[in-house]
Amino acid sequence: MKESVVKKIAVLTSGGDSPGMNAALRAVVRTANYYNIECYGVREGYNGLIHDDFLKMGPRSVKNIINQGGTILKSARSMEFKTKEGRQQAFDNCQKYGIEALVCIGGDGTFTGAKIFNEEFGIRVIGVPGTIDNDIFGTDNTIGYDTALNTAMDAIDKIRDTATSHNRVFFVEVMGRDAGFIALNSGLATGALDILIPEKKDSMDELFANFRKAEKTGKASSIVVIAEGERLANIYELAEKTKKEFPDYDIRVAILGHIQRGGSPSCADRVLASRLGFGAVVGLMEGQTNVMAGMRSNSLVYTPIEEAIKKHNEIDKDLLLISEILAI
Repeated sequence: MKESVVKKIAVLTSGGDSPGMNAALRAVVRTANYYNIECYGVREGYNGLIHDDFLKMGPRSVKNIINQGGTILKSARSMEFKTKEGRQQAFDNCQKYGIEALVCIGGDGTFTGAKIFNEEFGIRVIGVPGTIDNDIFGTDNTIGYDTALNTAMDAIDKIRDTATSHNRVFFVEVMGRDAGFIALNSGLATGALDILIPEKKDSMDELFANFRKAEKTGKASSIVVIAEGERLANIYELAEKTKKEFPDYDIRVAILGHIQRGGSPSCADRVLASRLGFGAVVGLMEGQTNVMAGMRSNSLVYTPIEEAIKKHNEIDKDLLLISEILAI
């Protein structure tokens, strides 16, 4: 590899945490060390840039963290960084340490901040997609998505045990903000009767029709998986309307919540995070800036941050059809 364009970098984790952020951090620090690039960690995301919370990191700084959920650098959503004064202070601190480039691990909010910082001050930035939502364009999967998906699947499997034992109907809400990837895939994997996601137009009539169809085939219990961003109604309203239509149903509501954000990352997330952390450093060495490192068709690619923010991965319509066919 040619001589690196950068000699000193910093890495931060920002926004919502996701399993595998530590694995990505580890990859950034150790790749930098391998190529003789000085590396600093920044605590609490952009807040740390503003408040001078930098720490020098080396290979031993990131030992035994590849299997840990969350982020050892901590994370935060910085309101201060949204101001010009806050960003100026952040840049001054980067200058103080001689930081030439930033690796920003997070989602679209993190990338938006990085893009503005680059445009205002010229400091090189590269994004690494860490979010369970899988809603970032430019990568087949985001870091943390696979782990969250498996957590949701495991929880729904357990809920099905009690649903079957008591002939109950469970409405289960999963995370994903405005994206239905976790709902669709966990619903398909657990044999849900219906899956409600913001990417498709749902209706109560269709939901009720599915319940009637299930009754005819002899189903005594059912699971309905709902994305938290579902536009039809919130989970409690959906359960209430269903109870009015089917008064004999024993209906329960389960919101899985933040258990989906925690836990030890899966093998897929550890490998993805390692590849993207490595790719981020290599990209900076080659002179890349204002881009996001991603994996598409098992190859490392760089996508302009503006595209990664504005565009969104699309739901696989075949999976929607398969889920409907297999829910009989």
